[in-house]
Amino acid sequence: MTSTESVQPAEQPSAKPAKAPAKDPWDLPDVSGLVVGVLGGTGDQGRGLAYRLARAGQKVIIGSRAAERAEAAAADLGLGVEGADNAECARRSDVVIIAVPWDGHAKTLEALREDLAGKLVIDCVNPLGFDKQGAYALKPEEGSAAQQAAALLPDSRVTAAFHHLSAVLLQDESIEEIDTDVMVLGESRADTDLVQALAARIPGMRGVFAGRLRNAHQVESLVANLISVNRRYKAHAGLRVTDV
Repeated sequence: MTSTESVQPAEQPSAKPAKAPAKDPWDLPDVSGLVVGVLGGTGDQGRGLAYRLARAGQKVIIGSRAAERAEAAAADLGLGVEGADNAECARRSDVVIIAVPWDGHAKTLEALREDLAGKLVIDCVNPLGFDKQGAYALKPEEGSAAQQAAALLPDSRVTAAFHHLSAVLLQDESIEEIDTDVMVLGESRADTDLVQALAARIPGMRGVFAGRLRNAHQVESLVANLISVNRRYKAHAGLRVTDV
């Protein structure tokens, strides 16, 4: 070896990148500044959700086919709630809860496709039928109400939640906390985290991730069982998920 030659150090094996720590499932975003629209906000469930979210400090807009009806319901609730027709409610909101009756679900969403584009949509509609034996689940062609919403709103971020809440408890002003979990379904973790955080704004509630939208049918269907529970025991049953 000549004096001009240098000894090259032996090549060292590259270190493997450190594995990122698992995300804490309860580390949820701050949603306090989001405007929440409730389509079907003059019905019992929609009105109850609007009341609870507004009471928790959320800015809420009630939507209805008739602006006058929405404005009257908003004035009755107070708490800074506003009313508008469905299209204006959708346009002005960051997050839109769908709480319309099942028989008007598809027609409502078809009419609002452009207004809901880019929005986070939370579908809480339960496709149910009723006969002399009580409530029973219906199965939409798409698989569930949430999947129907996703098919009709290709430019929206569709999630599913708030199916199992008692409208009676939601609207009862004497009740401070509602002891229940909210099953949350969706395709994007960022979106389901937002919905979980929104549920947690209501005292006593907790949002729990329950899978992708393909699992929404059984969550929607369970409402038929809860109706049977409530009728037998004269109750307002909800759900709690243990060990999480």
